[in-house]
Amino acid sequence: MVENLVIVESPAKAKTIEKFLGKDFLVKSSFGHIRDLEKKDFGIDIQNNFTPKYVVSTDKKKVVAELKKLAKEAKVVWIASDEDREGEAIAWHLFEVLKLKKENTKRIVFHEITKDAILKAVENPRDIDDNLVNAQQARRILDRLVGFEISPVLWKKVKPQLSAGRVQSVSVRLIVEREREIIAFKPEAFYKIVANFMVTEENGTQKNLKAEYPKRFSSKEETLQFLESCKNADYKINEIEKKPSTRKPAAPFTTSTLQQEASRKLGFSVSQTMAVAQRLYEAGNITYMRTDSVNLSDTALAAAKEEITRHHGSEYVKIRKYHTKNKGAQEAHEAIRPTYLDREVISGESNEIRLYNLIWKRTIASQMSDAKLEKTNIKIVASTNGKQFVASGEMIKFDGFLKVYMESTDDERSKQEETLLPQVKVNDPVTENFLNATQHFTHRPPRYTEASLVKKLEELGIGRPSTYAPTITTVQNRGYVVKESRDGVERKYEIISLKENNITEEIKTQITGADNKKLFPADIGMVVTDFLTEHFPNVMNYNFTADVEKEFDDIAMGKMIWYEMIGKFYNPFHDNVEKTLEHSARSTGERILGEDPKTGKVILVRIGRYGPMAQLGQTSEDKEAEAPKFASLRPGQHLETITLEEAIDLFKLPRDLGLYEDKKVVVAIGRFGPYVRHDGKFASLKKDIDDPMEIDLPRAIELIEEKRKKDREKFIKGFDEDPDLQILNGRWGPYIAYQKENYRLAKDIEDPKVLSFEDCMKIIKNTPKKKTGKKTVTKKATAKKATGKKTTTKKKTSTTKKTKK
Repeated sequence: MVENLVIVESPAKAKTIEKFLGKDFLVKSSFGHIRDLEKKDFGIDIQNNFTPKYVVSTDKKKVVAELKKLAKEAKVVWIASDEDREGEAIAWHLFEVLKLKKENTKRIVFHEITKDAILKAVENPRDIDDNLVNAQQARRILDRLVGFEISPVLWKKVKPQLSAGRVQSVSVRLIVEREREIIAFKPEAFYKIVANFMVTEENGTQKNLKAEYPKRFSSKEETLQFLESCKNADYKINEIEKKPSTRKPAAPFTTSTLQQEASRKLGFSVSQTMAVAQRLYEAGNITYMRTDSVNLSDTALAAAKEEITRHHGSEYVKIRKYHTKNKGAQEAHEAIRPTYLDREVISGESNEIRLYNLIWKRTIASQMSDAKLEKTNIKIVASTNGKQFVASGEMIKFDGFLKVYMESTDDERSKQEETLLPQVKVNDPVTENFLNATQHFTHRPPRYTEASLVKKLEELGIGRPSTYAPTITTVQNRGYVVKESRDGVERKYEIISLKENNITEEIKTQITGADNKKLFPADIGMVVTDFLTEHFPNVMNYNFTADVEKEFDDIAMGKMIWYEMIGKFYNPFHDNVEKTLEHSARSTGERILGEDPKTGKVILVRIGRYGPMAQLGQTSEDKEAEAPKFASLRPGQHLETITLEEAIDLFKLPRDLGLYEDKKVVVAIGRFGPYVRHDGKFASLKKDIDDPMEIDLPRAIELIEEKRKKDREKFIKGFDEDPDLQILNGRWGPYIAYQKENYRLAKDIEDPKVLSFEDCMKIIKNTPKKKTGKKTVTKKATAKKATGKKTTTKKKTSTTKKTKK
């Protein structure tokens, strides 16, 4: 007989909580959600106020069976899932599926996994909050409707197997629009003049003093005129201006700011940050990591004061109560902080230690004194033209919070450096070493990093703390966005110098436009964005997406009925889906580049079955006409930027490199990139090393032999009884390959070579078949079941697939 059954959603969380509760408590995990919307008919009864149809997930049936058994035996069931909408929904699903009774079921919540917090939660149970559950259901249902209705439109009008999502599609739009700003950007040149002077301090020490002329010159002619006017000039200190200033610490971490800062300081992806933070929370090291609150509890403030005083002294303490600007911030009522502020270092995996250290420093710094600075501007005047150069510096008078932590910035060009200026007085003479006028160029808009995209989504009110990481991961997994580094290009710039009254000119080169781990839209992402923006402007509207989030907040606060909110959106949306299916044209992102000078045929680029490609010649209904030729775009080439000349080069492939072992060696570009073909087998070219337009026969032979060696190492055993059956060596060890299916070998099989044909077939027979969960139905039937509307026989059939949020 179980006295008290506590159900949490995570095994790690269960393990930590178990330490704080006595022997009368048994803690078990649900391993997240135990059920979800079924796939049939969207999993929603549209005609009955959008009632959701839930099914227990296949992989959770054992878990549910165990929890049901334990719940029947328990005197009290405590549901302790997280304190947010998703956690509340998990609690409600558990209550419903386990058929719990209200009289012996208690819902407990806590913001940190500490003994005090757990015991306090047990002393103050509450009921399941239906409003929070409804807000979660509304989000899930709305996202399912958008995804399941728009995705089939994309299959028919753009390309099969595409998908759409309410938040994800808008996020892709942000990245696409930024990329087009960059493509359209035309850099403008300007000249910045920097002077290098020598000054003598009172003690006779000579020091350099670097100063800038505040005006920028747009032309070389203006620059030369200015430098001419500085010839034979004497210089002196004209003015010294000192201004005291203060710098305040950043607020404690929210989910968004933690994701941004971990990206900038630690190089973490957004999903990596959340995974590490989840482990820290479940181990009891930090408070709940999905929050948009910057508030700290009185207990935390007192602990911070004690810690700062102990390590740095009372003059470093300044207790602040931060207030969250976001009106919807209510899901978790405290910022992300260490559960115990006197624990500066924790044990654990390297990334956990690094992220914890970042959180600890940010929390402590937020309660420390302002940094006191003194900014100094020294103005130096030229005798010949009266023009002033300005030298600026900043001195830290009191470091305050800077002793512990300094927030990073998304702007890679801004660097906060302390510049110490020499001790000088007004009218002190200075000696000119040289004046350099360097040619610069205006900067294009920066591409998004994961961190800056999170910041933008938060600014626009799109999504909530729990959605940022899955959103950014999903758009990359779908192939709409890629995160990668790209090399810059070489650019020439000019330096004009004035030294000893002589003007000289010099041309130098620099690398510009390099990007490190930035988000780029794929061609298919741009085409899908254009199609959705044209045909579903409401769904793709930033304000609409933000307004929907506010309505979810209203539902969570009991101010709005969830199915009325869904209904207001769905009817016009569904009509638009039907209209788009019926009347819109197919979208491939086609762009005509011009004519092939040899054949006179048109050359265009578009999205094809296997991705972006170039096409030589148009498709004709005349069966005797020559069919068009096709070529895949090379890595780094894109539909919107490829030139006619680059496209013409693509049709030089495939290239015949010669013979090897009396068989042709051909280089070409295929669905998965450039490759060498020989004797019916393929070897991929090395990215960033091999160019399909330049590779020669000796290099191709190297790749062929390298591939053969890999294949030999992969092959373990074959069978005469059935050549289709093989034992191979894979990434995760030996496995059986048979009829395009793979079968794992048990760990206790030390030598796969001893397996006979019969042994392998027995393993195949005893391996459970994978359930795909897919069901082929006609689009006509799906629409009829979902909407109750009749459809004409003209509508084509399609495969309905689950589209994730």
